[in-house]
Amino acid sequence: MRPILSGPMDAPGARGIRRKVDDLGRVVIPSSIRRALGIKDGETLEFAVEGDRVILTRAADRCLFCGGEEELTSYRERAVCWSCAAALRAMDRERTGDPPPRPF
Repeated sequence: MRPILSGPMDAPGARGIRRKVDDLGRVVIPSSIRRALGIKDGETLEFAVEGDRVILTRAADRCLFCGGEEELTSYRERAVCWSCAAALRAMDRERTGDPPPRPF
């Protein structure tokens, strides 16, 4: 996954801006940086730590359980890959006593 802060930073004032962390742990990303990187209101970002740096990346849909990004579906309003969803359905059938689906 490519860090979003590695993009072009030609916007005036896009570098060297300091912000304080508030009492809830929030930091505001300055509008000049958001505009330069195309970060929209409501967009989900992921945080990672590398040494003494915090890396922000755009959040990609991933399986809640295995982290896979292929063949995603929705299971109880969460992104889940096909194989994890199949395992969850099997667990649900086992819990409820429902028979497995018949093959085609």
